Amino acid sequence: MAGPRDRGAAQPDPEKLEQLKEAVEAYERGEGSNQLFDRTREEALAPVRKRALGLLDQRARSRDELRSRLLRAEFEPQLVEDVLDQLQGSGLLNDAAFAHEWVRQRAKRRGKSSRFLDRELQQKGVAQADRAEALAQLSEADEEATARAVAEKKARQVRHRPDGRAEYDKVLRRIVGAMARRGFPEGMALRLGREVLEQRLAELDGE
Repeated sequence: MAGPRDRGAAQPDPEKLEQLKEAVEAYERGEGSNQLFDRTREEALAPVRKRALGLLDQRARSRDELRSRLLRAEFEPQLVEDVLDQLQGSGLLNDAAFAHEWVRQRAKRRGKSSRFLDRELQQKGVAQADRAEALAQLSEADEEATARAVAEKKARQVRHRPDGRAEYDKVLRRIVGAMARRGFPEGMALRLGREVLEQRLAELDGE
């Protein structure tokens, strides 16, 4: 008589059990790929791959960044690594290309210094060699032009000539601070801050 846990339970298919047994034995003998294991593995990888592609569709990501997101979604670590290897092999995941585009866009559009960008890429797990190669596209002239653009944007907020030295220094600190927060060197920020502020005050005097 069947016990309480046996009532209504699906009985195992003897043929499938035999297939599984043979597959296990073949796998343990190291006889290479097996269709049953390949199918089972693909079924396990499919949801991980789907989530990874969805994340990459939103924006490019580094391997380390994508790994963190997938592990946070509680996928099994080895499955995550297998999917990352597949994506990297197909060219959909490429830290060097990711770093190059990250630097190109954020230096110009976000006004970030090379020092700041290097720190961002490091936080995303990009290797030093890939970071260096990506940052090499920025020349010293590019860096200064980006810093000047940040300073000029901040200086445009000045609506009247500062009343006295204390107010002048306060306005200058705001302009210099905007560059410093983006990682530009103190000396460059101070020099450009003074130049840009003087230009802005000359504009105000001419209005």
